[in-house]
Amino acid sequence: QLQLVESGGGLVQPGGSLRLSCSASEFTLNDYAIGWFRQAPGKEREGVSCISDSGGSTNYADSVKGRFTISRDNAKNTVYLQMSSLKPEDTAVYYCNAGAYGSGSYYPKDYWGQGTQVTVSS
Repeated sequence: QLQLVESGGGLVQPGGSLRLSCSASEFTLNDYAIGWFRQAPGKEREGVSCISDSGGSTNYADSVKGRFTISRDNAKNTVYLQMSSLKPEDTAVYYCNAGAYGSGSYYPKDYWGQGTQVTVSS
């Protein structure tokens, strides 16, 4: 079973930055596109960003464009989500997902991590 592990969450003040990591211990992420999703209390899970398996294509939700950057280091078997200029509305549990990318769209598969909490508050 493909298992993903997120890390890097925490408490940060508005305007601050965090870098989330998504890794896997027993398989290579290189074969998959990776998506980041988030779920705030009382809200549905929403897509934040995604990156193709080659790293050549990325997508961002309008709410995070210009503030978040997704990248991957296939040598380290890790995908990152650099989050800057954080806002209270970015508070959520962030999940990574392994899926597929094609025709400019991300197609999640049923491979999820356990999530990491991001709280933006003063």
